[in-house]
Amino acid sequence: MTRKPLAIVAFGGNALIDDDAHCSINDQYQMVCNSVGYLVDLIEQGWSLVLTHGNGPQVGFILRRSELAAPEVAPVPVDYAVGDTQGAIGYMFQKAMVNELQRRKLQRPVVTLVTQTRVSRQDPAFATPNKPIGAFMDKASAEQCAAELGWHIMEDSGRGWRRCVASPQPQEIIELESIRSLLDSGALVIACGGGGIPVERDGDGNLRGVEAVIDKDVASALLASELHADMLIIPTGVEKVAINFGRPDEQWLDSLTPADARALSEQGQFGEGSMKPKVDALLKFLQGNPDGSGLITKASTLMRAMDRHTGTWIGNNLMEKHHD
Repeated sequence: MTRKPLAIVAFGGNALIDDDAHCSINDQYQMVCNSVGYLVDLIEQGWSLVLTHGNGPQVGFILRRSELAAPEVAPVPVDYAVGDTQGAIGYMFQKAMVNELQRRKLQRPVVTLVTQTRVSRQDPAFATPNKPIGAFMDKASAEQCAAELGWHIMEDSGRGWRRCVASPQPQEIIELESIRSLLDSGALVIACGGGGIPVERDGDGNLRGVEAVIDKDVASALLASELHADMLIIPTGVEKVAINFGRPDEQWLDSLTPADARALSEQGQFGEGSMKPKVDALLKFLQGNPDGSGLITKASTLMRAMDRHTGTWIGNNLMEKHHD
């Protein structure tokens, strides 16, 4: 049987929230419904899919509810909050995709898999936690939490103080073979939500949770590499990647070789908290998969990008694959 081409599609957690006034569960589900049609378009074109997703805002909501409920119930550890969001966001995508497949009279199983990602306690990120999570606080409240709960805290962009945790590099997708088996069975798989639940192995080889968060784009790149995917797609808020962004000489990019993308990234052309992690994740994927392709574009322009009419492509053989 001919193998279907495999795409890993990495949605951001912020992609589910239109604005601060539309962040309820129902609002997020509507955003998912608005997106899954583009994924099913890919399926109709013969692609096999693994969908990954971010969860930054959603983990923040869970931790905030946990803080407010502290007098009544025990707090939720970060790793469990990541697990909670994998189930809830996976359920949104799973339900919406099943409904869209049914509407188009397509028969494909859709599976959400709770996924653990192994990290190393020796990762230097643990020495300097810098990933803000949870609610904003005044400095006095943050310092009290740090003293009483052992939190690391940081001032976040002039908006207040927050708890911060480490963001270590992913080392291993624990459920990799399960994901592979599901793909081989013909399923569409939703996995590695929030970069995966961070876990480590103790001296006996047993898994235990870690209070950390993993970058979902980096984890998606690892997953794409391990699965030998043909493409890693990162939907974002713009159709293309730009250099000199916001300046008179701003230039939108159609395609880049990995070498050119790496040089531009090292020059600081891509925003540290926005485009740079996405470009760097694609480069990480392409290191182990030199025949693969990376794509950054809006979800709504995905099919036009697949026809090379928009989007920014990164890869080694793009001219050979290009068609007008």
